[in-house]
Amino acid sequence: MNEPDFIAALRALPLHPGARGLMDDCAVIDLGSETLVVTHDMMAEGTHFRADADMADVAWKLVATNLSDLAAKGAEPVGVLLGHTLGHDDARFLEGLRESLEAFDTPLLGGDTIAAAGPRALGLTAIGRATFTPVPARSGARAGDGVWITGPVGRAMLGFEGAPEHLAAFDRPCPRLAQGRALAPHVTAMMDVSDGLLLDAFRLAEASGVTLALEPQAIPVADPAQLQKCIRWGDDYELLFTARPAAALPVPAHRIGTVAPRGPAPLLLGETALGDPASLGYRHG
Repeated sequence: MNEPDFIAALRALPLHPGARGLMDDCAVIDLGSETLVVTHDMMAEGTHFRADADMADVAWKLVATNLSDLAAKGAEPVGVLLGHTLGHDDARFLEGLRESLEAFDTPLLGGDTIAAAGPRALGLTAIGRATFTPVPARSGARAGDGVWITGPVGRAMLGFEGAPEHLAAFDRPCPRLAQGRALAPHVTAMMDVSDGLLLDAFRLAEASGVTLALEPQAIPVADPAQLQKCIRWGDDYELLFTARPAAALPVPAHRIGTVAPRGPAPLLLGETALGDPASLGYRHG
């Protein structure tokens, strides 16, 4: 099974209402007067990080990528649960874990540790508290909304390729937690850009039942000469969101397009209709 087929099969299982039909990156659970936001992401050796990677950077990125999902919900982190496979440089992993938890003011709640043969797999569950309800989803974009992004894409790609000024963007990304909390009352839909701007925009359009018409020249990229790679590569962790035309946005952002009624394809890049997600960004399998 590839990733889309597996997720489709999961939707046939008993789902909690807070799972949002598995159309979002987080579960949203109402508990009394509070709303919890819960997410879980994994990283695998050889896929998400090299075998010779600094394990302190791996730990940082594991925390940051999960907190980025909370950021897209305007949530405030409560804590994290760690799933760790023992291996080389565990002391460096613990150092990076400490640095990231302190940097993002997020405590460790517990978790599980195992020893296993083969490449390592690491997991983290992040729990947050919603700061605004209704909690933003991917499914709220409406025709006439503007499409926005909080910052440039492509920096992680250039860092992965060795550009010194962009190394930190790949090794130690920063979730847009403050921006997400500020934006939550003003957006109609929001998600983070993890698998490539085009693929994530496609997913937002599909969840909302609309077409996102993106303007290539308006998209901020780290290297304009590599626009097509920058908008497909991923690992950027900027916030992609839609908002009504009259919305007074509280943080700097770039308008990159407009939400249109659903047409033949969920995504337009200039005049080009993009209906096949396979070529738009990173997918597992």
